[in-house]
Amino acid sequence: MTITARTTRIAICAMWFAAIANTSAAQGRGAAVATPRGPAPAHGVRPKRLVIRGAMVIEGNGTPAEGPKDIVIEGNQITQIVSLDPVAMRDGTARRPAAGDAEIDGTGKYVMPGLINIHGHVQDERSGIPQPLDYQLKLWLGMGITTVRDVSSETAKTLQLRARSLAGEVAAPRLYVYARYAFMPIPQNDAQARQRVRDLKQMGVDGLKLFGMDKDVYAAVLDEAKKLGLRTAHHMAVDETNAWDAAAGGLTSIEHWYGVPDAAIPDGAQHFPADFNYADEGMRFRWAGRLWREADPGRLQDVLKAMVKANVAWNPTLEIYEASRDLQRAETQPWFKEYLHPTLEKYFKPDLSNHGSYFANWSSTDEAYWKENYQIWFKAVRDFERLGGVIGVGEDAGFIYQVYGFGLIRELELHQEAGFQPNKVLQHVTANNAQILGEGARLGRVRPGMFADVIVLNGNPLEDLKVFYPPRADAAAGSGGGVAWTIKDGIPYDAQRMLREVKEMVARAKSSGR
Repeated sequence: MTITARTTRIAICAMWFAAIANTSAAQGRGAAVATPRGPAPAHGVRPKRLVIRGAMVIEGNGTPAEGPKDIVIEGNQITQIVSLDPVAMRDGTARRPAAGDAEIDGTGKYVMPGLINIHGHVQDERSGIPQPLDYQLKLWLGMGITTVRDVSSETAKTLQLRARSLAGEVAAPRLYVYARYAFMPIPQNDAQARQRVRDLKQMGVDGLKLFGMDKDVYAAVLDEAKKLGLRTAHHMAVDETNAWDAAAGGLTSIEHWYGVPDAAIPDGAQHFPADFNYADEGMRFRWAGRLWREADPGRLQDVLKAMVKANVAWNPTLEIYEASRDLQRAETQPWFKEYLHPTLEKYFKPDLSNHGSYFANWSSTDEAYWKENYQIWFKAVRDFERLGGVIGVGEDAGFIYQVYGFGLIRELELHQEAGFQPNKVLQHVTANNAQILGEGARLGRVRPGMFADVIVLNGNPLEDLKVFYPPRADAAAGSGGGVAWTIKDGIPYDAQRMLREVKEMVARAKSSGR
């Protein structure tokens, strides 16, 4: 930017904010004063009317930020958004909303839709060792996550948690419960498969989590789910089914990435060594790092086009495999000291009895293959969106060195590394995720009529995605400003208070040796 351009930009900004601050003419036309007049929100208490004053707004649909604006929330719904542009302020057409029962001063802050995590697992233990559920819920809310798609947990317990969250009885994100379809006894034919789907629907779940599906029942499961209004998320593996089958059956979303590159291998199967054992996680993840290089580029484009045509979304969860390309980074993440619960820390250590803890004897050769794997994967995800596909964002935390909440923010950074502009990255985690949930009319955007699931940020995420991370004690450059307020269903939560409570919880657990 030239000096002249910079000077002009500063002058425009000064005029803009001066117009907002100068209320004398506006008052003559009946407009409200510019400063907040109501009290600050009470943590965890939904006010009848909440007003956020003078914030920059990121709507969530991939468009640039705009503002400053006043946002009015009544109950659990956004009811009014007033743009405070200089022209409207000068001619009196922008009438400031009346005072709220509670108000947030958004000056210098950014407001955007609450983050949606479409690949979470509600966990109150790891490998049989108890872990406080509050630890996970406060991390999610403290990092700005207002909605979580739970893709398999203890379904009955999570359904109860969903009800308590909706009733405002517990501080927790909005939950969509996807039950695991494949539990014992595994259905062996169409009739049994359809009955399993009906049984899960009867429990009250929102969707199905599929894992390891055979072709002979796959179409029946997807068909029955669609008939019953259940959405489907498939964690594909080295199985009979892949992205071609997902497209043919109308799957909602592919989780992770198995099923996409293997569908593009010319002879239909990855070239495993003769002694390959899928049950050996070290071997499985080692060879997974060589999968994308075997996909034929032209055939891969055909696979992606088929997914797009069938409206199959893709939730790549880039961060959950990052330890495979850089184990040292994964083991030494800076937030581990204050936010990693000892139970989760123990689960992360190499141990073949824990899923995802496969890093004994992990080598530089393995990392080199995974680095190449990521570059091909990044391009495939870019191509998928370019072709019209819907990309989602999920974290799969609680495994492979990923901590709840922090994992989702790292996923945003990796979407940027893959080549997406920040406004598109934020669209992936808001409007796109809402679309995948089938909730695009109620979630994922800051606009009147939507649920009041929004976050207030101490910084501009379009400039630096690290603003979602908690501010570091040393206030280092680029350390981020953190989430100031997480507003879920109209209930404001002091995000930094929740993170302080997590740190205290972790410190107590460490001191007690638990």
